Amino acid sequence: MTTRSSAGTVRAVHVLSAGTGSIHMEHRYGSSAPQLWWVLFSRRWVQVPINVFVIEHPQGLVLFDTGLDPAVFTDPRYVDSAIGRFFMRRLFRLEPASVDSLSSRLATLGFRAGDVQKAIISHLHFDHVGGIGDVPQADLLVSRTEWNQLDGLHPERDFIFREHIRRPGARWRIVDFQPTNDRLLAPFGGCHDVMGDGAMILLPTPGHTPGSLSMLVHVEGRAPLLLIGDLAYEARSLMTDQIPGTGDRDQLLESYARARGLKAGLPGLEILPAHDSRAKSVLSRSAEVELSARTWSPDP
Repeated sequence: MTTRSSAGTVRAVHVLSAGTGSIHMEHRYGSSAPQLWWVLFSRRWVQVPINVFVIEHPQGLVLFDTGLDPAVFTDPRYVDSAIGRFFMRRLFRLEPASVDSLSSRLATLGFRAGDVQKAIISHLHFDHVGGIGDVPQADLLVSRTEWNQLDGLHPERDFIFREHIRRPGARWRIVDFQPTNDRLLAPFGGCHDVMGDGAMILLPTPGHTPGSLSMLVHVEGRAPLLLIGDLAYEARSLMTDQIPGTGDRDQLLESYARARGLKAGLPGLEILPAHDSRAKSVLSRSAEVELSARTWSPDP
């Protein structure tokens, strides 16, 4: 694997809003109450953005997650499973006015959906895979552990809906993490170099789901980024071991500790969750080199 000393870099990272919704306060910040209790009876909600990260690599455009499918609002049977529909209404309040297609969102940055070469899927929840139909040409990278959940008895109970993942023609690519001698990456137990140049490194970070992954991104002219999906809903929660109301507590604590170790070894590393409202300001504040998205084109 390419070492950090010889790592490539990406040109820029942008964040797109792929919708807005609300989750229970207990979902975001954790609770001593049983999960089923607060799912059914809590009336405390907190608004969250649904972010998609757009990464300009010299070899092509890469997405980290793909957001919501607008059909979730127009198709009353978007979720085949009755139990999935029942719990989805009680776990999430989605705002239809805020949702547009991934293609339309990319156009606001001057990109075409056809520019996307790869989409990294942090995990298979519906609000992270909803845009894959807009990028049928793209390779969709997901961890093997995450993919294996599709063969379980009832993945829909964990908001993993087979019908929106196993689409005809979808170019799924299963990631197996490889051992590394890099002292900062080795604690994760393996990694995967997306482009073969060290610019984007996938890391297993289980906890939110068994196969959740994060991506370390080296960006030209600025500090590196760690995109963590739903490992935490806020970076400060990861730094203080504040466990959310869903996921495997032990796995979350282990992944949090590894991410903090990475941050300690990479000065200035910014940690960006998928549902963090700070994402745009963090990218704008810390970027020292910003290329115009409207004039971007991949190297030949």
